[in-house]
Amino acid sequence: MTVSPCTADFLICNKELYNFLLAAQQYCLENNCQRIANISLAIDPVDPLTIFANLASVNQINFYWQNPSQKEAIAAIDSIEKLEFTGEERFKESEEFINQCRKKILCFPRDNSSQSSPVFFCSFGFFDRNINQNYPFAEANIFLPRWQISYNHGKCTLIANIIINARADIHKIIQKIWVKIQEITNLKYSGEINILDSNKYIKKAVTSPSKFKLSVLSALNTINSNYLNKIVLANALDVISNNNFDLFQSLKNLRYLHPNCYIFSTSNGRGQNFIGASPERLISIRKQQLITDALAGSAPRGQTPAEDAASADRLISSQKERHEHSLVIDFITQSLSELGLSPEILKPRLRRLSNIQHLWTPIQATIPQNVHPLQIVAQLHPTPAVAGTAPDLACKEIRRYENFERGLYAAPLGWIDLLGNSDFVVGIRSALIDGERARLYAGAGIVSGSDPDKEIAEIQLKLQALLKALV
Repeated sequence: MTVSPCTADFLICNKELYNFLLAAQQYCLENNCQRIANISLAIDPVDPLTIFANLASVNQINFYWQNPSQKEAIAAIDSIEKLEFTGEERFKESEEFINQCRKKILCFPRDNSSQSSPVFFCSFGFFDRNINQNYPFAEANIFLPRWQISYNHGKCTLIANIIINARADIHKIIQKIWVKIQEITNLKYSGEINILDSNKYIKKAVTSPSKFKLSVLSALNTINSNYLNKIVLANALDVISNNNFDLFQSLKNLRYLHPNCYIFSTSNGRGQNFIGASPERLISIRKQQLITDALAGSAPRGQTPAEDAASADRLISSQKERHEHSLVIDFITQSLSELGLSPEILKPRLRRLSNIQHLWTPIQATIPQNVHPLQIVAQLHPTPAVAGTAPDLACKEIRRYENFERGLYAAPLGWIDLLGNSDFVVGIRSALIDGERARLYAGAGIVSGSDPDKEIAEIQLKLQALLKALV
């Protein structure tokens, strides 16, 4: 086995690493403190999902992230620092937590590149307070992983975050990293998918179609009274299997079936996982350049190229769908402008997924150094694509209509590094997995002119795509 780019001689790398750790320990001794050593080493290319499947434990916090179209993936396993928040200040408190951790981190090597920068993983609830006290995730979860494996365009990096103090055994730390590298590089990739026998599970809608239809009709009356312009109503599907759901097989299926979506999974360390394949990017920041998506307005894919083109034409020409889409564009541009940014609306296009297509308009902007990614996330969440307009009024109505806790559904999930690079998606097309039980979520935007039967069909279409990956 070879390890690169410590390449031919890991002992040379060990010497540099040893000196770094020795200096860090001396600093802790002189200042009577504790620090986090962030150690980044390039390794032979591996599949982070395979690493995730073999090394992640149900009793540890972990996070999996993949953008297949950009050939990027990250597996974050266990935590070295973590915190949970609730309440209106959760985004601000999360930003402060990152800043406090930043002061304790010492990086090796000190090249300050995006490949080696410490990364924090975050998930936020749709609401700042959960009504259901038994919901398994806090309204804000953020952690710095103990181990992280990142894949980016053929290059693979192992990042270890390790506590350093005056009593640390440096030789054992180096040995531990070497053993982990060997363990990782010996794991093999498996690209097969597995769809379970459909007779081995039962399913039940949390809200019956008839009751959901009444909610849509009531929401339309509210919209027609000019109280709000749009509301997104969601439904959930409970699925019970004869066996525990296979988290890693489900993720493998998701990335195979939805190659144009962001694949994600986050765990609470107590056996529950929230996973999905989201087509909706909330923010992506690289080198101070932001891009976000206005994604609203939907139509099914056709069975043939001709049917597909006809469905797309109906979507593009639909006044109702275009109105729904314009509400999202207006909200995003206004929200970014309120942060002092100058958003640029790019050319509109279609976002074609396996069984559904959306109206899609990317929006970009340059981010000043003093604007933290979480400030943008806080400003944008929730967008009209998942809540409605005006969002505050829509959220009150959502609480009134929906008889389940949204939790992480339709909420921001992603990561931030210390250089300001960041990726967050909206947690749609998602499911909460707990042993042999899974709750699948999907929603539809209700605006003036919405047809309740079509909205129910749209939700069923989204749920079926997710169900196929899970079972």
